[in-house]
Amino acid sequence: MLTNKYLLKYIKKYWYLIFIGISADIFVDVIQLLVPEYLGDVVNIVGGNDNPVYEMISPIIFKLVLVAFGLFFGRLIMRLGNFRSSALIEKEFRHEMFEKAERLSQRYYHENKTGTIMSWFSSDLETITEFTGWGVIMIVDALFLSLIALIKMIRLDYVLTIIVLIPMAALIIWGNFAERFMSDRWDARQKAFDSLYDFTQENFTGIRVIKAFVKEVQEIHAFSKVAKDNMDKNLDFSKCSVTLDVCIELIIGFVIALIMGVGSYFVYCCSSGGPFVLFNHEVVMSAGSLTTFVGYADTLIWPMIAMGQIVSMSSRCKASLNRVSLFLDQDEEIHNCDNPLKLDECKGSIEFKDFSFKYPGSNTHSLENISFKIEPGEMIGIVGKIGSGKTTLVNSLLRLYNVEDNTILIDDKNIMDIDIEDLRNSIAYVPQDNFLFSDNIKNNISFYNKSLDMEKIRTAAKFADVDDNIMEFSKGYETMMGEMGVTLSGGQKQRISIARAYIKDAPIMIMDDSVSAVDVKTEETILNNIMNKRKGKTTIIIASRVSTVSRLDKILVLNEGKLEAFDTPENLMKISPSYQKMVFLQKLESEL
Repeated sequence: MLTNKYLLKYIKKYWYLIFIGISADIFVDVIQLLVPEYLGDVVNIVGGNDNPVYEMISPIIFKLVLVAFGLFFGRLIMRLGNFRSSALIEKEFRHEMFEKAERLSQRYYHENKTGTIMSWFSSDLETITEFTGWGVIMIVDALFLSLIALIKMIRLDYVLTIIVLIPMAALIIWGNFAERFMSDRWDARQKAFDSLYDFTQENFTGIRVIKAFVKEVQEIHAFSKVAKDNMDKNLDFSKCSVTLDVCIELIIGFVIALIMGVGSYFVYCCSSGGPFVLFNHEVVMSAGSLTTFVGYADTLIWPMIAMGQIVSMSSRCKASLNRVSLFLDQDEEIHNCDNPLKLDECKGSIEFKDFSFKYPGSNTHSLENISFKIEPGEMIGIVGKIGSGKTTLVNSLLRLYNVEDNTILIDDKNIMDIDIEDLRNSIAYVPQDNFLFSDNIKNNISFYNKSLDMEKIRTAAKFADVDDNIMEFSKGYETMMGEMGVTLSGGQKQRISIARAYIKDAPIMIMDDSVSAVDVKTEETILNNIMNKRKGKTTIIIASRVSTVSRLDKILVLNEGKLEAFDTPENLMKISPSYQKMVFLQKLESEL
Protein backbone atom coordinates (compact mmCIF):
# COMPACT_ATOMS: atom_id res chain seq x y z
CA MET A 1 0.00 0.00 0.00
CA LEU A 2 2.81 2.45 0.86
CA THR A 3 4.25 1.73 -2.60
CA ASN A 4 1.13 3.15 -4.28
CA LYS A 5 2.49 5.66 -6.78
CA TYR A 6 0.11 8.45 -5.77
CA LEU A 7 0.55 8.05 -2.02
CA LEU A 8 4.31 7.56 -2.37
CA LYS A 9 4.57 10.77 -4.41
CA TYR A 10 3.10 12.84 -1.58
CA ILE A 11 5.05 10.97 1.10
CA LYS A 12 8.23 11.98 -0.73
CA LYS A 13 6.99 15.57 -1.00
CA TYR A 14 6.27 15.93 2.73
CA TRP A 15 8.96 13.57 4.01
CA TYR A 16 10.38 16.22 6.33
CA LEU A 17 7.10 16.58 8.26
CA ILE A 18 6.71 12.81 8.44
CA PHE A 19 10.33 12.51 9.59
CA ILE A 20 9.76 15.10 12.34
CA GLY A 21 6.60 13.34 13.47
CA ILE A 22 8.21 9.87 13.49
CA SER A 23 11.35 11.16 15.28
CA ALA A 24 9.22 12.79 17.96
CA ASP A 25 7.17 9.59 18.27
CA ILE A 26 10.32 7.49 18.77
CA PHE A 27 11.57 10.01 21.35
CA VAL A 28 8.28 9.68 23.23
CA ASP A 29 8.49 5.88 23.05
CA VAL A 30 11.98 5.89 24.54
CA ILE A 31 11.39 8.27 27.45
CA GLN A 32 8.01 6.84 28.46
CA LEU A 33 9.76 3.52 29.20
CA LEU A 34 11.78 5.33 31.86
CA VAL A 35 8.63 5.60 33.99
CA PRO A 36 8.46 1.86 34.91
CA GLU A 37 12.16 1.94 35.85
CA TYR A 38 11.67 4.89 38.20
CA LEU A 39 8.58 3.32 39.75
CA GLY A 40 10.50 0.09 40.30
CA ASP A 41 13.25 2.06 42.05
CA VAL A 42 10.63 3.70 44.29
CA VAL A 43 9.17 0.30 45.22
CA ASN A 44 12.64 -1.06 46.02
CA ILE A 45 13.43 2.00 48.19
CA VAL A 46 10.13 1.79 50.02
CA GLY A 47 10.34 -1.98 50.47
CA GLY A 48 14.00 -2.04 51.44
CA ASN A 49 13.96 0.66 54.13
CA ASP A 50 12.02 0.70 57.31
CA ASN A 51 12.21 4.48 57.36
CA PRO A 52 12.52 5.66 53.75
CA VAL A 53 13.96 9.14 53.54
CA TYR A 54 12.70 11.86 51.27
CA GLU A 55 16.21 12.49 49.94
CA MET A 56 16.25 9.04 48.32
CA ILE A 57 12.92 9.48 46.51
CA SER A 58 13.03 13.18 45.55
CA PRO A 59 15.59 12.74 42.69
CA ILE A 60 13.33 10.08 41.18
CA ILE A 61 10.30 12.38 41.45
CA PHE A 62 12.29 15.13 39.73
CA LYS A 63 13.16 12.72 36.90
CA LEU A 64 9.49 11.76 36.55
CA VAL A 65 8.57 15.44 36.22
CA LEU A 66 11.19 15.86 33.47
CA VAL A 67 9.81 12.79 31.70
CA ALA A 68 6.29 14.26 31.91
CA PHE A 69 7.44 17.49 30.25
CA GLY A 70 9.34 15.48 27.63
CA LEU A 71 6.21 13.44 26.87
CA PHE A 72 4.10 16.60 26.55
CA PHE A 73 6.37 18.40 24.10
CA GLY A 74 7.29 15.20 22.26
CA ARG A 75 3.65 14.29 21.64
CA LEU A 76 2.89 17.88 20.63
CA ILE A 77 5.62 17.83 17.96
CA MET A 78 4.65 14.30 16.95
CA ARG A 79 1.05 15.33 16.28
CA LEU A 80 2.03 18.53 14.53
CA GLY A 81 4.32 16.59 12.20
CA ASN A 82 2.08 13.59 11.48
CA PHE A 83 -1.29 15.32 11.35
CA ARG A 84 0.05 18.26 9.36
CA SER A 85 1.54 15.90 6.77
CA SER A 86 -1.68 13.84 6.58
CA ALA A 87 -3.77 17.00 6.08
CA LEU A 88 -1.44 18.18 3.31
CA ILE A 89 -1.53 14.75 1.64
CA GLU A 90 -5.35 14.85 1.73
CA LYS A 91 -5.30 18.33 0.21
CA GLU A 92 -2.94 17.20 -2.58
CA PHE A 93 -5.02 14.10 -3.27
CA ARG A 94 -8.25 16.10 -3.45
CA HIS A 95 -6.67 18.74 -5.68
CA GLU A 96 -5.27 16.13 -8.07
CA MET A 97 -8.61 14.30 -8.14
CA PHE A 98 -10.49 17.51 -8.91
CA GLU A 99 -8.12 18.35 -11.75
CA LYS A 100 -8.52 14.80 -13.03
CA ALA A 101 -12.30 15.12 -12.86
CA GLU A 102 -12.14 18.27 -14.99
CA ARG A 103 -10.01 16.55 -17.64
CA LEU A 104 -12.14 13.42 -17.99
CA SER A 105 -14.48 13.20 -20.95
CA GLN A 106 -18.27 13.25 -20.99
CA ARG A 107 -18.26 9.48 -21.54
CA TYR A 108 -16.84 8.87 -18.07
CA TYR A 109 -19.67 10.80 -16.40
CA HIS A 110 -22.24 8.95 -18.46
CA GLU A 111 -20.89 5.66 -17.11
CA ASN A 112 -20.32 6.71 -13.45
CA LYS A 113 -22.82 8.31 -11.12
CA THR A 114 -22.14 11.61 -9.39
CA GLY A 115 -22.79 10.16 -5.92
CA THR A 116 -20.17 7.45 -6.39
CA ILE A 117 -17.56 9.98 -7.47
CA MET A 118 -18.41 12.26 -4.53
CA SER A 119 -17.90 9.40 -2.08
CA TRP A 120 -14.33 9.03 -3.39
CA PHE A 121 -13.74 12.70 -2.63
CA SER A 122 -15.18 12.44 0.90
CA SER A 123 -15.31 9.03 2.59
CA ASP A 124 -12.36 7.42 0.81
CA LEU A 125 -10.07 10.43 1.20
CA GLU A 126 -10.91 10.63 4.90
CA THR A 127 -9.90 6.98 5.26
CA ILE A 128 -6.56 7.64 3.55
CA THR A 129 -6.00 10.69 5.78
CA GLU A 130 -6.74 8.63 8.88
CA PHE A 131 -4.10 6.10 7.91
CA THR A 132 -1.42 8.69 7.02
CA GLY A 133 -2.06 10.43 10.36
CA TRP A 134 -3.04 8.06 13.16
CA GLY A 135 -1.92 5.05 11.16
CA VAL A 136 1.71 6.24 11.03
CA ILE A 137 1.70 6.87 14.79
CA MET A 138 0.32 3.39 15.43
CA ILE A 139 2.85 1.72 13.13
CA VAL A 140 5.77 3.51 14.80
CA ASP A 141 4.48 2.60 18.26
CA ALA A 142 3.82 -0.98 17.24
CA LEU A 143 7.37 -1.30 15.92
CA PHE A 144 9.56 0.84 18.17
CA LEU A 145 7.67 0.96 21.46
CA SER A 146 7.03 -2.77 21.48
CA LEU A 147 10.63 -3.53 20.40
CA ILE A 148 12.23 -1.29 23.06
CA ALA A 149 9.85 -2.61 25.73
CA LEU A 150 10.65 -6.23 24.79
CA ILE A 151 14.41 -5.58 24.94
CA LYS A 152 14.03 -4.11 28.42
CA MET A 153 11.81 -7.01 29.50
CA ILE A 154 14.36 -9.53 28.22
CA ARG A 155 17.08 -7.78 30.21
CA LEU A 156 15.00 -8.12 33.36
CA ASP A 157 14.12 -11.76 32.78
CA TYR A 158 14.04 -13.47 29.41
CA VAL A 159 12.14 -16.56 30.65
CA LEU A 160 9.17 -14.51 31.85
CA THR A 161 9.37 -12.54 28.61
CA ILE A 162 9.17 -15.73 26.54
CA ILE A 163 6.14 -16.83 28.54
CA VAL A 164 4.51 -13.48 27.78
CA LEU A 165 5.37 -13.66 24.04
CA ILE A 166 3.53 -16.96 23.51
CA PRO A 167 0.02 -15.44 23.65
CA MET A 168 1.26 -12.43 21.65
CA ALA A 169 2.01 -14.75 18.74
CA ALA A 170 -1.71 -15.53 18.65
CA LEU A 171 -2.37 -11.82 18.18
CA ILE A 172 -0.12 -11.66 15.10
CA ILE A 173 -1.72 -14.76 13.57
CA TRP A 174 -5.22 -13.46 14.24
CA GLY A 175 -4.35 -10.05 12.79
CA ASN A 176 -3.09 -11.52 9.50
CA PHE A 177 -6.17 -13.73 9.30
CA ALA A 178 -8.57 -10.84 9.98
CA GLU A 179 -7.03 -8.35 7.56
CA ARG A 180 -8.37 -10.15 4.51
CA PHE A 181 -11.94 -10.21 5.84
CA MET A 182 -11.76 -6.58 7.00
CA SER A 183 -10.67 -5.39 3.54
CA ASP A 184 -13.51 -7.20 1.75
CA ARG A 185 -16.12 -5.91 4.18
CA TRP A 186 -14.83 -2.35 3.98
CA ASP A 187 -15.00 -2.44 0.20
CA ALA A 188 -18.60 -3.71 0.38
CA ARG A 189 -19.41 -0.97 2.91
CA GLN A 190 -18.04 1.73 0.60
CA LYS A 191 -20.05 0.43 -2.35
CA ALA A 192 -23.20 0.49 -0.22
CA PHE A 193 -22.34 4.06 0.77
CA ASP A 194 -21.94 4.91 -2.95
CA SER A 195 -25.46 3.63 -3.62
CA LEU A 196 -26.84 5.66 -0.71
CA TYR A 197 -25.03 8.76 -1.94
CA ASP A 198 -26.30 8.22 -5.51
CA PHE A 199 -29.90 7.76 -4.41
CA THR A 200 -29.86 10.79 -2.11
CA GLN A 201 -28.22 13.08 -4.66
CA GLU A 202 -30.67 12.03 -7.37
CA ASN A 203 -33.71 12.60 -5.12
CA PHE A 204 -32.55 16.01 -3.92
CA THR A 205 -31.93 17.07 -7.51
CA GLY A 206 -35.36 15.87 -8.62
CA ILE A 207 -37.28 16.92 -5.50
CA ARG A 208 -39.67 19.11 -7.51
CA VAL A 209 -40.65 16.19 -9.75
CA ILE A 210 -41.19 13.96 -6.71
CA LYS A 211 -43.45 16.56 -5.08
CA ALA A 212 -45.31 17.26 -8.32
CA PHE A 213 -46.22 13.58 -8.71
CA VAL A 214 -46.89 13.13 -4.96
CA LYS A 215 -44.35 10.29 -4.75
CA GLU A 216 -42.78 11.18 -1.40
CA VAL A 217 -43.94 7.96 0.31
CA GLN A 218 -42.75 5.82 -2.59
CA GLU A 219 -39.30 7.42 -2.49
CA ILE A 220 -39.13 7.07 1.30
CA HIS A 221 -39.75 3.33 0.95
CA ALA A 222 -37.12 3.09 -1.78
CA PHE A 223 -34.68 5.05 0.37
CA SER A 224 -35.31 2.77 3.35
CA LYS A 225 -34.19 -0.24 1.27
CA VAL A 226 -30.98 1.50 0.21
CA ALA A 227 -30.38 2.74 3.77
CA LYS A 228 -30.98 -0.76 5.20
CA ASP A 229 -28.45 -2.26 2.80
CA ASN A 230 -25.96 0.41 3.86
CA MET A 231 -26.72 -0.29 7.53
CA ASP A 232 -26.28 -4.06 7.03
CA LYS A 233 -22.91 -3.57 5.35
CA ASN A 234 -21.80 -1.21 8.14
CA LEU A 235 -22.95 -3.65 10.82
CA ASP A 236 -21.13 -6.48 9.07
CA PHE A 237 -17.93 -4.46 9.06
CA SER A 238 -18.43 -3.31 12.67
CA LYS A 239 -19.01 -6.87 13.86
CA CYS A 240 -15.78 -7.97 12.24
CA SER A 241 -13.93 -4.97 13.73
CA VAL A 242 -15.38 -5.51 17.22
CA THR A 243 -14.55 -9.22 17.10
CA LEU A 244 -10.96 -8.34 16.33
CA ASP A 245 -10.85 -5.79 19.18
CA VAL A 246 -12.39 -8.24 21.65
CA CYS A 247 -9.80 -10.88 20.79
CA ILE A 248 -7.04 -8.33 21.31
CA GLU A 249 -8.47 -7.26 24.66
CA LEU A 250 -8.74 -10.90 25.78
CA ILE A 251 -5.14 -11.55 24.84
CA ILE A 252 -4.04 -8.39 26.65
CA GLY A 253 -5.96 -9.34 29.78
CA PHE A 254 -4.51 -12.84 29.68
CA VAL A 255 -0.95 -11.48 29.32
CA ILE A 256 -1.30 -9.12 32.29
CA ALA A 257 -2.83 -11.87 34.44
CA LEU A 258 -0.02 -14.23 33.41
CA ILE A 259 2.65 -11.68 34.32
CA MET A 260 1.09 -10.91 37.70
CA GLY A 261 0.59 -14.56 38.56
CA VAL A 262 3.95 -15.93 37.42
CA GLY A 263 5.89 -12.80 38.45
CA SER A 264 4.39 -12.78 41.94
CA TYR A 265 5.39 -16.40 42.38
CA PHE A 266 8.96 -15.57 41.31
CA VAL A 267 9.10 -12.68 43.82
CA TYR A 268 7.73 -14.94 46.55
CA CYS A 269 10.37 -17.60 45.85
CA CYS A 270 13.20 -15.04 45.83
CA SER A 271 12.00 -13.32 49.01
CA SER A 272 11.68 -16.71 50.87
CA GLY A 273 15.38 -17.29 50.41
CA GLY A 274 15.54 -19.97 47.74
CA PRO A 275 16.15 -19.13 44.06
CA PHE A 276 13.58 -20.31 41.56
CA VAL A 277 15.00 -22.33 38.66
CA LEU A 278 13.07 -22.64 35.39
CA PHE A 279 14.54 -24.34 32.30
CA ASN A 280 18.00 -24.24 33.93
CA HIS A 281 17.55 -20.50 34.42
CA GLU A 282 17.75 -19.01 37.90
CA VAL A 283 15.06 -16.39 38.25
CA VAL A 284 15.99 -13.46 40.48
CA MET A 285 13.20 -10.91 40.81
CA SER A 286 12.42 -8.34 43.45
CA ALA A 287 9.15 -6.49 44.01
CA GLY A 288 10.65 -3.46 42.27
CA SER A 289 11.75 -5.55 39.28
CA LEU A 290 8.26 -7.04 38.99
CA THR A 291 6.76 -3.55 39.12
CA THR A 292 9.10 -2.44 36.33
CA PHE A 293 8.32 -5.57 34.31
CA VAL A 294 4.56 -5.05 34.70
CA GLY A 295 5.08 -1.42 33.65
CA TYR A 296 6.85 -2.56 30.48
CA ALA A 297 4.11 -5.09 29.79
CA ASP A 298 1.48 -2.42 30.41
CA THR A 299 3.29 -0.22 27.91
CA LEU A 300 2.94 -3.05 25.39
CA ILE A 301 -0.86 -2.85 25.67
CA TRP A 302 -1.07 0.19 23.39
CA PRO A 303 1.13 -1.34 20.64
CA MET A 304 -0.94 -4.51 20.85
CA ILE A 305 -4.17 -2.51 20.51
CA ALA A 306 -2.50 -0.50 17.74
CA MET A 307 -1.67 -3.72 15.89
CA GLY A 308 -5.35 -4.59 15.74
CA GLN A 309 -6.32 -1.09 14.69
CA ILE A 310 -3.54 -1.05 12.09
CA VAL A 311 -5.00 -4.21 10.56
CA SER A 312 -8.45 -2.62 10.40
CA MET A 313 -7.19 0.78 9.30
CA SER A 314 -4.76 -0.51 6.67
CA SER A 315 -7.42 -2.76 5.15
CA ARG A 316 -9.81 0.20 4.91
CA CYS A 317 -7.10 2.45 3.52
CA LYS A 318 -6.04 -0.18 0.99
CA ALA A 319 -9.60 -0.53 -0.32
CA SER A 320 -10.11 3.26 -0.46
CA LEU A 321 -6.71 3.86 -2.03
CA ASN A 322 -7.52 1.32 -4.75
CA ARG A 323 -10.78 3.12 -5.52
CA VAL A 324 -9.08 6.53 -5.67
CA SER A 325 -6.18 5.15 -7.74
CA LEU A 326 -8.56 3.60 -10.26
CA PHE A 327 -10.14 7.04 -10.67
CA LEU A 328 -6.78 8.77 -11.11
CA ASP A 329 -5.63 6.04 -13.54
CA GLN A 330 -8.56 6.65 -15.89
CA ASP A 331 -7.46 7.37 -19.44
CA GLU A 332 -7.94 10.98 -20.46
CA GLU A 333 -9.54 10.69 -23.85
CA ILE A 334 -9.62 14.43 -24.47
CA HIS A 335 -6.09 15.84 -24.51
CA ASN A 336 -3.83 17.96 -26.66
CA CYS A 337 -1.68 16.39 -29.33
CA ASP A 338 2.04 17.05 -29.49
CA ASN A 339 2.70 20.65 -30.52
CA PRO A 340 -0.97 21.76 -30.67
CA LEU A 341 -1.97 24.59 -33.01
CA LYS A 342 -3.00 27.97 -31.62
CA LEU A 343 -6.20 29.75 -32.65
CA ASP A 344 -4.86 33.30 -32.63
CA GLU A 345 -7.39 35.81 -33.95
CA CYS A 346 -10.00 33.19 -34.77
CA LYS A 347 -12.10 34.28 -37.77
CA GLY A 348 -14.95 31.82 -37.16
CA SER A 349 -14.81 29.66 -40.28
CA ILE A 350 -16.27 26.17 -39.60
CA GLU A 351 -16.25 23.20 -41.96
CA PHE A 352 -17.56 19.65 -41.55
CA LYS A 353 -16.14 17.09 -43.99
CA ASP A 354 -17.95 13.77 -44.25
CA PHE A 355 -18.39 13.88 -40.46
CA SER A 356 -19.86 10.85 -38.67
CA PHE A 357 -20.22 10.30 -34.95
CA LYS A 358 -21.51 7.67 -32.55
CA TYR A 359 -21.43 7.81 -28.78
CA PRO A 360 -19.10 5.44 -26.87
CA GLY A 361 -20.83 2.13 -26.32
CA SER A 362 -23.40 2.77 -29.06
CA ASN A 363 -23.63 0.67 -32.23
CA THR A 364 -25.49 3.27 -34.27
CA HIS A 365 -24.33 6.63 -35.59
CA SER A 366 -25.95 9.73 -34.14
CA LEU A 367 -24.64 11.71 -37.11
CA GLU A 368 -23.57 10.31 -40.46
CA ASN A 369 -21.79 11.79 -43.49
CA ILE A 370 -22.32 15.44 -42.56
CA SER A 371 -20.62 17.95 -44.87
CA PHE A 372 -21.11 21.73 -44.94
CA LYS A 373 -19.14 24.95 -44.46
CA ILE A 374 -19.90 28.09 -42.46
CA GLU A 375 -18.10 31.22 -43.62
CA PRO A 376 -16.69 33.68 -41.07
CA GLY A 377 -19.37 35.96 -39.67
CA GLU A 378 -22.33 33.94 -40.93
CA MET A 379 -25.38 33.42 -38.75
CA ILE A 380 -26.60 29.85 -39.04
CA GLY A 381 -29.70 28.11 -37.77
CA ILE A 382 -30.01 24.39 -37.09
CA VAL A 383 -33.41 22.70 -37.07
CA GLY A 384 -34.67 19.13 -37.03
CA LYS A 385 -36.83 16.69 -35.13
CA ILE A 386 -35.98 15.69 -31.55
CA GLY A 387 -33.11 13.20 -31.61
CA SER A 388 -31.89 14.23 -35.05
CA GLY A 389 -28.41 15.08 -33.69
CA LYS A 390 -28.53 18.89 -33.38
CA THR A 391 -26.88 19.06 -29.93
CA THR A 392 -24.38 16.34 -30.84
CA LEU A 393 -23.30 18.40 -33.85
CA VAL A 394 -22.48 21.56 -31.87
CA ASN A 395 -20.95 19.60 -28.97
CA SER A 396 -18.47 18.20 -31.47
CA LEU A 397 -17.21 21.75 -32.04
CA LEU A 398 -16.33 22.02 -28.33
CA ARG A 399 -14.47 18.71 -28.60
CA LEU A 400 -16.30 17.15 -25.69
CA TYR A 401 -15.61 13.90 -27.53
CA ASN A 402 -12.79 12.94 -29.87
CA VAL A 403 -13.61 12.96 -33.57
CA GLU A 404 -11.84 11.62 -36.63
CA ASP A 405 -8.98 13.71 -38.01
CA ASN A 406 -9.81 16.36 -40.62
CA THR A 407 -13.59 15.87 -40.33
CA ILE A 408 -14.05 19.21 -38.51
CA LEU A 409 -12.03 22.28 -39.42
CA ILE A 410 -12.01 25.69 -37.73
CA ASP A 411 -10.22 28.40 -39.71
CA ASP A 412 -9.02 25.53 -41.97
CA LYS A 413 -7.28 23.86 -39.01
CA ASN A 414 -8.01 20.28 -37.94
CA ILE A 415 -9.94 20.50 -34.65
CA MET A 416 -7.96 17.53 -33.29
CA ASP A 417 -4.72 19.53 -33.73
CA ILE A 418 -5.97 22.74 -32.11
CA ASP A 419 -5.06 23.52 -28.49
CA ILE A 420 -8.17 22.61 -26.46
CA GLU A 421 -8.02 25.73 -24.29
CA ASP A 422 -7.69 27.97 -27.36
CA LEU A 423 -10.54 26.14 -29.07
CA ARG A 424 -12.96 26.51 -26.17
CA ASN A 425 -11.91 30.11 -25.50
CA SER A 426 -12.94 30.89 -29.09
CA ILE A 427 -16.47 29.58 -28.56
CA ALA A 428 -19.24 31.02 -26.36
CA TYR A 429 -21.75 28.30 -25.57
CA VAL A 430 -25.31 28.44 -24.24
CA PRO A 431 -26.14 24.82 -23.30
CA GLN A 432 -29.57 23.32 -23.65
CA ASP A 433 -29.90 22.63 -19.91
CA ASN A 434 -29.01 26.26 -18.94
CA PHE A 435 -26.96 25.21 -15.93
CA LEU A 436 -26.47 27.99 -13.36
CA PHE A 437 -24.31 27.93 -10.24
CA SER A 438 -25.49 28.44 -6.66
CA ASP A 439 -24.21 32.01 -6.62
CA ASN A 440 -25.55 35.49 -7.20
CA ILE A 441 -26.72 36.61 -10.64
CA LYS A 442 -23.75 38.93 -11.15
CA ASN A 443 -21.19 36.16 -10.67
CA ASN A 444 -23.14 33.80 -12.93
CA ILE A 445 -23.13 36.30 -15.79
CA SER A 446 -19.45 37.19 -15.26
CA PHE A 447 -18.44 33.54 -14.86
CA TYR A 448 -15.95 33.83 -17.76
CA ASN A 449 -14.13 36.72 -16.08
CA LYS A 450 -15.05 37.65 -12.50
CA SER A 451 -13.13 40.94 -12.75
CA LEU A 452 -15.56 42.46 -15.27
CA ASP A 453 -17.17 45.71 -14.14
CA MET A 454 -20.87 46.12 -13.49
CA GLU A 455 -21.46 48.13 -16.65
CA LYS A 456 -20.38 45.24 -18.90
CA ILE A 457 -22.45 42.79 -16.86
CA ARG A 458 -25.57 44.93 -17.29
CA THR A 459 -24.83 45.35 -21.00
CA ALA A 460 -24.79 41.56 -21.38
CA ALA A 461 -28.04 41.28 -19.39
CA LYS A 462 -29.68 43.90 -21.64
CA PHE A 463 -28.50 41.95 -24.69
CA ALA A 464 -30.39 38.92 -23.29
CA ASP A 465 -33.38 41.15 -22.34
CA VAL A 466 -33.17 40.11 -18.68
CA ASP A 467 -31.89 43.31 -17.07
CA ASP A 468 -35.39 44.56 -16.19
CA ASN A 469 -36.29 41.23 -14.55
CA ILE A 470 -33.11 41.26 -12.49
CA MET A 471 -33.65 44.82 -11.28
CA GLU A 472 -37.11 43.84 -10.04
CA PHE A 473 -35.51 41.52 -7.49
CA SER A 474 -35.00 43.11 -4.07
CA LYS A 475 -31.23 42.60 -4.25
CA GLY A 476 -30.87 43.06 -7.99
CA TYR A 477 -27.70 41.50 -9.39
CA GLU A 478 -26.71 40.39 -5.89
CA THR A 479 -29.71 38.05 -5.72
CA MET A 480 -28.62 34.56 -4.73
CA MET A 481 -29.89 31.73 -6.87
CA GLY A 482 -30.62 28.26 -5.54
CA GLU A 483 -28.93 25.14 -6.81
CA MET A 484 -28.98 25.11 -10.64
CA GLY A 485 -30.97 28.38 -10.57
CA VAL A 486 -33.97 26.75 -8.93
CA THR A 487 -35.37 30.10 -7.74
CA LEU A 488 -35.64 31.45 -11.32
CA SER A 489 -38.16 30.73 -14.06
CA GLY A 490 -37.16 28.76 -17.14
CA GLY A 491 -37.07 31.88 -19.31
CA GLN A 492 -34.95 33.80 -16.79
CA LYS A 493 -32.44 30.95 -16.60
CA GLN A 494 -32.19 30.83 -20.40
CA ARG A 495 -31.61 34.57 -20.69
CA ILE A 496 -28.98 34.66 -17.92
CA SER A 497 -27.20 31.82 -19.74
CA ILE A 498 -27.31 33.87 -22.94
CA ALA A 499 -25.86 36.89 -21.11
CA ARG A 500 -23.09 34.69 -19.68
CA ALA A 501 -22.13 33.55 -23.17
CA TYR A 502 -22.45 36.98 -24.81
CA ILE A 503 -20.15 38.69 -22.30
CA LYS A 504 -17.36 36.35 -23.45
CA ASP A 505 -17.40 38.16 -26.85
CA ALA A 506 -16.11 35.03 -28.61
CA PRO A 507 -15.63 34.75 -32.41
CA ILE A 508 -18.07 31.81 -32.41
CA MET A 509 -21.29 31.67 -30.40
CA ILE A 510 -23.52 28.60 -30.09
CA MET A 511 -27.06 28.77 -28.70
CA ASP A 512 -28.63 25.37 -28.16
CA ASP A 513 -32.41 25.87 -28.12
CA SER A 514 -31.81 28.83 -25.82
CA VAL A 515 -35.02 30.84 -26.38
CA SER A 516 -37.57 28.02 -26.19
CA ALA A 517 -38.86 29.16 -22.76
CA VAL A 518 -39.33 32.86 -23.56
CA ASP A 519 -42.32 34.59 -25.13
CA VAL A 520 -42.38 35.69 -28.77
CA LYS A 521 -41.70 39.35 -27.97
CA THR A 522 -38.65 38.56 -25.81
CA GLU A 523 -37.40 36.14 -28.46
CA GLU A 524 -37.69 38.85 -31.09
CA THR A 525 -35.72 41.29 -28.91
CA ILE A 526 -32.91 38.77 -28.33
CA LEU A 527 -32.73 37.86 -32.04
CA ASN A 528 -32.56 41.55 -33.01
CA ASN A 529 -29.71 42.05 -30.55
CA ILE A 530 -27.89 39.06 -32.03
CA MET A 531 -28.33 40.39 -35.58
CA ASN A 532 -27.07 43.86 -34.61
CA LYS A 533 -24.43 43.26 -31.92
CA ARG A 534 -22.86 40.07 -33.27
CA LYS A 535 -22.63 41.23 -36.85
CA GLY A 536 -19.44 39.90 -38.43
CA LYS A 537 -19.13 37.10 -35.87
CA THR A 538 -20.14 33.49 -36.44
CA THR A 539 -23.33 32.54 -34.60
CA ILE A 540 -25.06 29.16 -34.55
CA ILE A 541 -28.61 28.92 -33.20
CA ILE A 542 -30.38 25.61 -32.62
CA ALA A 543 -34.13 26.10 -32.51
CA SER A 544 -37.34 24.15 -32.25
CA ARG A 545 -39.35 26.98 -33.86
CA VAL A 546 -38.77 27.97 -37.49
CA SER A 547 -39.50 31.61 -36.63
CA THR A 548 -36.38 31.68 -34.45
CA VAL A 549 -34.04 31.05 -37.39
CA SER A 550 -36.05 32.36 -40.33
CA ARG A 551 -34.05 35.62 -40.57
CA LEU A 552 -30.59 34.01 -40.38
CA ASP A 553 -28.19 33.71 -43.31
CA LYS A 554 -28.57 29.96 -43.74
CA ILE A 555 -30.36 27.08 -42.07
CA LEU A 556 -29.07 23.54 -41.65
CA VAL A 557 -31.77 20.86 -41.62
CA LEU A 558 -31.03 17.52 -39.92
CA ASN A 559 -33.17 14.46 -40.38
CA GLU A 560 -32.42 11.26 -38.43
CA GLY A 561 -28.73 12.10 -38.09
CA LYS A 562 -28.21 13.05 -41.73
CA LEU A 563 -27.90 16.40 -43.45
CA GLU A 564 -31.07 16.97 -45.47
CA ALA A 565 -30.29 20.49 -46.62
CA PHE A 566 -28.14 23.54 -45.92
CA ASP A 567 -29.22 26.73 -47.62
CA THR A 568 -31.01 30.04 -47.24
CA PRO A 569 -34.54 30.00 -45.76
CA GLU A 570 -35.97 30.89 -49.19
CA ASN A 571 -34.24 28.00 -50.97
CA LEU A 572 -35.11 25.51 -48.20
CA MET A 573 -38.80 26.04 -48.99
CA LYS A 574 -38.03 24.55 -52.41
CA ILE A 575 -35.59 21.74 -51.57
CA SER A 576 -36.24 20.56 -47.98
CA PRO A 577 -39.41 18.57 -47.20
CA SER A 578 -38.69 18.63 -43.46
CA TYR A 579 -38.31 22.40 -43.44
CA GLN A 580 -41.47 22.84 -45.52
CA LYS A 581 -43.40 20.68 -43.05
CA MET A 582 -42.08 22.65 -40.05
CA VAL A 583 -43.10 25.95 -41.67
CA PHE A 584 -46.54 24.59 -42.56
CA LEU A 585 -47.16 23.22 -39.04
CA GLN A 586 -46.06 26.48 -37.44
CA LYS A 587 -48.40 28.51 -39.66
CA LEU A 588 -51.23 26.14 -38.87
CA GLU A 589 -50.51 26.48 -35.14
CA SER A 590 -50.55 30.28 -35.43
CA GLU A 591 -53.90 30.22 -37.23
CA LEU A 592 -55.42 27.93 -34.63
